[in-house]
Amino acid sequence: MNAETTSPAQKIILDCDPGHDDAIAMLLAHGNPNLELLAVTTVAGNQTLEKVTTNARALARVGNITGIPFAAGASRPLVGPQLIPDEIHGESGLDGPELPAPGVPLEDTHAVNLIAQVIQDNEPGSVVIVPTGSLTNIALFARMYPELVERVGGVTLMGGGHHTGNMTPAAEFNILADPDAAAIVFEESWPVTMIGLDVTHQVLAVPDRMEQLKAIGTDVAQFIAELVEFFGASYMKERNYPGPPMHDPLAVAAVADPSVVRTIRAPIYVETQGAHARGQTIVDFRRTWSNNDPSGLGLVDDPEATSPNTSVAVDVDTDKFWDLLFDALRRIGDTNFKS
Repeated sequence: MNAETTSPAQKIILDCDPGHDDAIAMLLAHGNPNLELLAVTTVAGNQTLEKVTTNARALARVGNITGIPFAAGASRPLVGPQLIPDEIHGESGLDGPELPAPGVPLEDTHAVNLIAQVIQDNEPGSVVIVPTGSLTNIALFARMYPELVERVGGVTLMGGGHHTGNMTPAAEFNILADPDAAAIVFEESWPVTMIGLDVTHQVLAVPDRMEQLKAIGTDVAQFIAELVEFFGASYMKERNYPGPPMHDPLAVAAVADPSVVRTIRAPIYVETQGAHARGQTIVDFRRTWSNNDPSGLGLVDDPEATSPNTSVAVDVDTDKFWDLLFDALRRIGDTNFKS
């Protein structure tokens, strides 16, 4: 699917916990010609590790994703019990349409070891890790393979927010699910881009977008439409949204086409303590750099100041996002996954 690109596709590892929006993210990563999906790893999050791993493998059958390894990772956060939002994603983690049988085998290795192997096997800086669940696997990778951190091209994650949370007034789910892991990931030397609620809440699968999705007419697009209908009903019941946010696909889209989001470099801290603020991502907008400024310096006047390794998405081109998603689904076409 990369034949039409004029430059090499960006290599990515998708670390996920499917999850309705993770499912869409995986299909976008598979169908976008600007991306080369090297591996899929799973982490406990939207449901138990066993369930989200089964879901990921079933999605491989839906999208006809073959030839890449799938591996299961952490079954719980670094500290404390797992937080499961079954009020949003249901008992299976992918309630709604009937899932096919898993379409790919599971590697006989931990996800962290698979991530390390993929990073080691590719040129330094050539692979971006895209986590769309809790950051447990990525933190474990950083701790277990510190010598490989500098080989990672970047971490573009869905999580956090600089304005508000969704699980608590302060915290977004993926960060709250393992704040200690998130703190490790944000503090590492690799470039981190945070695709948070401030932008994902601007990309809603409202009825007009659902009509466009269904008009694609393929079995995969119909499957996604059924997923989104369940997801949307959950969001309407729990949070009174007119359509469910496309959280995780936006992180993938931001790697496929960085112009989908506008980002600002700024220090980002994760609150790991506090009765009311655990899991909060705090963006220090007092010291920011514009990523659109070739000099690298934006709002910081001190030329001796060191630019942070973290960036936050502050705006999104919603039309461009939907164009990317619909194009990916058209490229995938019919897979006859029900046969």
